[in-house]
Amino acid sequence: MKRIVVLISGRGSNMEAIVRCCAEQRWPARVVAVIANRPQAAGLEFARAHGIDTAVVDHQAYAAREAFDAALAAAVDAHAPDLLVLAGFMRILGPAFVRRYEGRMLNIHPSLLPAFPGLHTHRRALEAGCKVSGATVHFVTADLDHGPIVLQSVVPVQPDDDEAALAARVLASEHRIYPQAVQWFVRGVLRVEHGVVRQSEGAPQLLSTL
Repeated sequence: MKRIVVLISGRGSNMEAIVRCCAEQRWPARVVAVIANRPQAAGLEFARAHGIDTAVVDHQAYAAREAFDAALAAAVDAHAPDLLVLAGFMRILGPAFVRRYEGRMLNIHPSLLPAFPGLHTHRRALEAGCKVSGATVHFVTADLDHGPIVLQSVVPVQPDDDEAALAARVLASEHRIYPQAVQWFVRGVLRVEHGVVRQSEGAPQLLSTL
């Protein structure tokens, strides 16, 4: 039984999707803890209501990022995870933290990486005149919003879209691809070859809603 720890900063809607799919699809895994860097993170209530251990490591309590990373790693390691999942975790993690969980830490980003890493992805996609957008699940590396790509979703950009409309469409696709990617990991059907992720069963690594 694989052990999953999820890091959140806010509502944690992707965390909710993962918890629900794990239970409904009977994965060989369980979410053992949800850890937030903000005490008011709404996703903590969902986790507690589902009997999942929670913890808060408040980044504001630490003067240096390295001290925060060390405290966060201690909180994570207390649950002995096989997989660490970032689900709307809005803190940049240092190289030492990333190395600690190398090959067993996933993130989701609301763009078709390598396009638009960082913040304001939907605004930037609209300003660039993109005709499609989407989301990317990837293994975390020390480079921000980079790393071997596990699964992507493609959604259309509509002529009348604003940031909120595009964000909602992308988020709906995130709730489908992130649980799928986590399920593949816990089932052991992912392998990384020369920086490229392969799904050993040959399943498509692209979800298109076009």
